[in-house]
Amino acid sequence: MMSMTSSNHVLFGDRAEPRFLWNSYLLEPLIENKLDQYLLPVIQGSFQNIQAEVGSEKVNVTLIARRCTGRIGTRMWRRGADAEGYAANFVESEQIMQSKGYTASYVQVRGSMPFLWEQIVDLTYKPSFDVVRQEEAPSVLERHFKDLQKKYGAVLAVDLVNTQGGEGRLHERYAKSIEPILSEDVRYVHFDFHRICGHVHFERLSQLYEQIEDYLKKHKYFLLNEKGEKIQEQLGVVRNNCIDCLDRTNVTQSMIARRILESQLQQIEVFGVNDTITKYPAFDASYKVLWANHGDAISIQYSGTPALKGDFVRYGKRSAQGILNDLQYSLARYYLNNFADGTKQDAMDLLQGRYITSVSRDMAPPTKAGFVESYASARLAFALVSGAFMFMMMSLRHARHDARHLLLSLLWAGLCIGITHFVRSNGRVFTNRPRAHKSSRP
Repeated sequence: MMSMTSSNHVLFGDRAEPRFLWNSYLLEPLIENKLDQYLLPVIQGSFQNIQAEVGSEKVNVTLIARRCTGRIGTRMWRRGADAEGYAANFVESEQIMQSKGYTASYVQVRGSMPFLWEQIVDLTYKPSFDVVRQEEAPSVLERHFKDLQKKYGAVLAVDLVNTQGGEGRLHERYAKSIEPILSEDVRYVHFDFHRICGHVHFERLSQLYEQIEDYLKKHKYFLLNEKGEKIQEQLGVVRNNCIDCLDRTNVTQSMIARRILESQLQQIEVFGVNDTITKYPAFDASYKVLWANHGDAISIQYSGTPALKGDFVRYGKRSAQGILNDLQYSLARYYLNNFADGTKQDAMDLLQGRYITSVSRDMAPPTKAGFVESYASARLAFALVSGAFMFMMMSLRHARHDARHLLLSLLWAGLCIGITHFVRSNGRVFTNRPRAHKSSRP
């Protein structure tokens, strides 16, 4: 017997750390004026829950995502970390298991590679990666990891990006910048997900598990017995990342969480010593859906679409339909990144108080845009190219009877090519970019 509940986007509760709720500079005046008792903590993230029967025992598994507000934003307009070490798409995922009176918890985190880098949209399918202020990378990364150690203890950084191309350059910067702070409490493991697993062989993640198994066993998980007494606690956290910290990351986190859950159920003797979740098909199916929904919720908040590779997380294998869905989501991400997310980023920044708009004369006017920027419009460009193409085809139909129509068709074709080349050369100008003015607040 199996049941499942879920909700997305906003959670309400009485336990949450301020940085996962709102900006501290917005909270401090309210706390100073003793208004904090009237505040309702709000968490952006997701909540998923399943209940299963394993033999004669009932198992309740809850999965919670909590998004950090330190560097909130959309996929392409918030990459890397800021100067304070806050990483984009930083999400804390907590898996809670309850059975036989026991309560167990395991926390993982994900976040963009924690140094200053960007990927500005320019109408290409995959814009180039640029590391900003490379000399600051080690200090920014150190701030980030010190913050993680303060909150979670030891940290294992699992880097899932490619070793080739633009991702390879980011990987090299990450590996080089983290090297000075590596220790017993800070470890770094690189796993080239695409090279090893490809697009279908995700079972090869067992190779990654073999590399990190000793860390997971050493740093344990949180466990309370039937009396509410703490038996053990989690002493460290796994920090996962790919480029977006969505698709490869969610597949990897689900694998780690599954192994941890099996260990917990074995320890409290719900499972036998060698039992795994796959031995119980109904439990296994619902657990996969639990993590698939978790990944979709996080992905929708950051990219605007469900996660890619979700069919593997949901069903345990890749399918033709899953690959088609990935193509659809990839095209949707391209459209949103280039033509919608700039305005969305403005809305997020305005909500957080990081940017302001004003009609006050005391406020300095915005920088005057250039001629191209003032009139650039992807819709207008598409309309002009479409119109020119249509007139070119109409002229070609009459070219066999009148040489002038051949000349006209060549002129319209040239116009099509010229506009297309101009738009491509000025791709950044034709995208939907954030336009709100930065406030004096940090």
